[in-house]
This record gives sequence, structure tokens and C-alpha cells, in this order.
Amino acid sequence: IAGFRLQVSEFVKLVIILLIAWYLSDLRSEKLEVRDLLKLGGLVALPMVLVIRQPDLGTALTYLPVLIVGVILAGLRWQHAAVIIVTLALVLPVGYYFLRDYQKARLLSFVDPSRDPKGSGYQVIQSEIAVGSGGIWGQGVTRGTQTQLRFLPVPHTDFIFSAFAEEHGFVGVVVVLGLYFLLLMQVVQNAQMAPDRAGMYICMGVAALLLFHILVNVGMVVGRMPVTGIPLPLMSSGGSNIWSVFLMLGLVNNVRLHRFVS
Repeated sequence: IAGFRLQVSEFVKLVIILLIAWYLSDLRSEKLEVRDLLKLGGLVALPMVLVIRQPDLGTALTYLPVLIVGVILAGLRWQHAAVIIVTLALVLPVGYYFLRDYQKARLLSFVDPSRDPKGSGYQVIQSEIAVGSGGIWGQGVTRGTQTQLRFLPVPHTDFIFSAFAEEHGFVGVVVVLGLYFLLLMQVVQNAQMAPDRAGMYICMGVAALLLFHILVNVGMVVGRMPVTGIPLPLMSSGGSNIWSVFLMLGLVNNVRLHRFVS
């Protein structure tokens, strides 16, 4: 199809969810051993490195919540958790120097958007203005000044929540976040009612991934998270992302249906 681009990294999320569920469901011990953590870390690190080299750091980071939730549910020892946290605390500052220039600019703009208001900080500033101008009830559909006058660039993608907040206001935002909460609770309930461990890991992996997307995207548009290019599920434009979200929800529904299979 002309003009259609398939973003393979979006569908890797499904592979990682299924891979982690398969690996953890076959474990017989109640606590994860070091070798299990290393194997899982390697399985997730490989696609992460490949996606980062695209470069697409935002999508690569979405693979981590699935791994984190999986190992916690599988029985992560507190000693291992402490070692991982300390290691990350030491590695992250060093990792800053390996970021590309535009990624460093995004981090600096997150700390102080006003340092480059016409460059890397422009989107964040305009996004905050759009959210604030929505007030309680919003300005109305297609009546938002920041969106309609193109002050907010490409609002239909990563900054769709800014445009929605401007048009529907605080009330509309609360309704949308409430709907996301109900969706996540339904996924978690399916995990609790899953007929086997694999189904539980699949549902919780999907819930972790969706929650990460929502928290990062909403935090990004109000200036509480760095701009990472992570879309908002079921709202942001993008065929590959929407397709992958539907497939993930299909996996959850499949787990639910297996409860009734004798």
C-alpha cells in the first residue's frame, strides 16, 4: 500500500510479552535464580539494542516494564533487586554520554524548557499552554487555538492528549483517564482469573506495557516526563501502534476465553 510503513519494533512488544510468559511459566522454583535473570535480561536486551540503533529509544524503553513486572511476579529476590537498582544508578549517568544530540537536548529541555523555547523546548511549552487553556470544560471540538492555529506541531501523534485536553478540558481528561483505568483493571482481572500461569503473565505484561505508555505520554505533555515519542494507546495516530495494541488486547481476550474451555 502506497505510503504505508510497517514499524516492526511495535510488534516486538508482542513477541517479548509471549517470550517472557513462556519462559516464566516453565519455571519450577518459587524464586528466580541469577541465571534466569541473566537469560531474561539477554532475551530482552537483544531487541532493545537493535531498536535503539534505529534510533528509537522511546520504543526500546517500552520493553522494560514487561520484563520488570514479569520477574517481580515470578519471585524476584530482594537482594537481586537491590543489585539491579544500584547497577542502574551507576550506569544511567554514564549512558547519558552515549545519547544522540537530539536526545540530550530533549533531556535538557525537560529540566528547563525555557532554555531553548524555539527549539527543543518548543513542543513542551506549547503542549503545556494547550493543556492549561482547556480550563474545566474545554474550548470545544476543533476550537482549540494551539491546535487549530498550528502552534502545537503534529498534535495527532504523540501530543494528541494536549489537543484533547484543550478541546475537552479537565472534565474530558478525567473521563478519558477513567476509561483507561477501567481498561487496565479489566486486564488485571483477567490475569487474576487466568487458567494458567502463562495467561497470567501475558495479561500482566499487557497491563504493564499499556500503563507505561499512558504514564509516560500523559506525563510528557504536561512537562513531567522527557519527550520520548511514546504514543498514547488507542488515541495517537499510527497504524503499527494501533494494530499492536489491538493484538495485545486480543491476547488478553484469548486468555479470558480459555477460562471457559473444558
